[in-house]
Amino acid sequence: MVEGLADEIWKIVDGWNLFAKDTIGKQIVRSADSIGANIAEGVGRGTYQDNRRFVRIARGSLNETQHWLRRAYNRNLLIAEQVDTLKLIINNLRPQLNSYLKSIGNVPEDP
Repeated sequence: MVEGLADEIWKIVDGWNLFAKDTIGKQIVRSADSIGANIAEGVGRGTYQDNRRFVRIARGSLNETQHWLRRAYNRNLLIAEQVDTLKLIINNLRPQLNSYLKSIGNVPEDP
């Protein structure tokens, strides 16, 4: 799901003109890629505390991605169909991130 969002955004941005790619495009691709990267890094850190911290950062990257999507739409870089596709992915991803964060928050730390 996370990679699906990032890959879909990449495909869309790849079709933009150079100015749009260099400004909003780079930002939105980086923020979308950052969601999955932070989840992976949190898991790799080996502690529940670090994992929770990186999931929160991933959630922030999801919010940043939404910001850039709004900017792209307002600047006529996205069509309604693309927005609908991305919104569906985001609306499914957000509760999954929140549930994951809640689940790792209930696991006690090792002494």
